[in-house]
Amino acid sequence: MRIRGLVLCAALLAAGITPASATMRIAEDRGGQIGHYLQAFTTLRSTGERVVIDGNCLSACTLVLGMIPRSHMCVTDRARFGFHAAWMPDRDGHPVTSTMGTRALWNIYPSSVRHWIVQHGGLSRRMIYLQGRDLAHIVPSCSVPRELHARSHHRDAPHRGYRYIAGNAASYRR
Repeated sequence: MRIRGLVLCAALLAAGITPASATMRIAEDRGGQIGHYLQAFTTLRSTGERVVIDGNCLSACTLVLGMIPRSHMCVTDRARFGFHAAWMPDRDGHPVTSTMGTRALWNIYPSSVRHWIVQHGGLSRRMIYLQGRDLAHIVPSCSVPRELHARSHHRDAPHRGYRYIAGNAASYRR
């Protein structure tokens, strides 16, 4: 499901199927495979769309911080980024830290994010969260229309001009 969502996302963006001056809203994204997020965010960056982080953006989703220009991104007061070392399953399905994957994450994050991560113990198996005042020093705050706040718990609810990356994988909705 995750792979199909990301491939669909990239295909829609590549085909130019986006509303004029749309805003991408990321909420409750738990991440996934790094490569899929690299592809999706590269495509999103090429559209020039504004990105609003309005909830959890965890694991590979945090790549948005290094892949989307700061001038095209903002966070709401509910935004929260969760960082950890990259991992892959072993033959038995148990997580094993991936040095190469972790290095790739590290190299993509902007220096301000890397500095914050170091101050909070570095990338390890433990999730560390960037939010609130610390986040406001790294990503500009944005105001979200009232109707989005009022109905944000209905992630499938339609909102004019907003498309979504929400749930367990990157999936776009109009």
